[in-house]
Amino acid sequence: MLRVQRRLAAQILKCGQNRVRFDTGRLEDIKEAITKKDVMSLINNGVITKKMTSNTSKFWARHRKKQKSKGRQKGHGSRKGKKTARLEPKRDWINRIRLQRIFIKSLRSREAITAPVYHELYMKSKGGFFRNLRHLKLYVSERGMVKK
Repeated sequence: MLRVQRRLAAQILKCGQNRVRFDTGRLEDIKEAITKKDVMSLINNGVITKKMTSNTSKFWARHRKKQKSKGRQKGHGSRKGKKTARLEPKRDWINRIRLQRIFIKSLRSREAITAPVYHELYMKSKGGFFRNLRHLKLYVSERGMVKK
């Protein structure tokens, strides 16, 4: 029943026959429509409509993005790829060397270290000797380089 009309409507609407929807109250009008022109007029009147496809909702994607902006869902279990994929090595180096240089300069400005000691620490940090700021502080305190 109404197979021809459904096929014609699908051609006009550029969709599959399963997506064609008929207004159940106007089935008699649809039965009388036997040409493409008749079906087209019914589509324009809203008697025959195209059912929307059910796509993946964006709700959870937006929700996750909002949570991540707050710093949630960023633990080890949520990460994919290497550490260097999330923080490139050069950026990591820049962050580390800046901290170390600021610390060494603050020691020099407070006159807690002499110029030769400053130069030694600067060159060691430039060469990548210190893993991080804590390692640098430990090195300075163990060697007794800081004047009190």
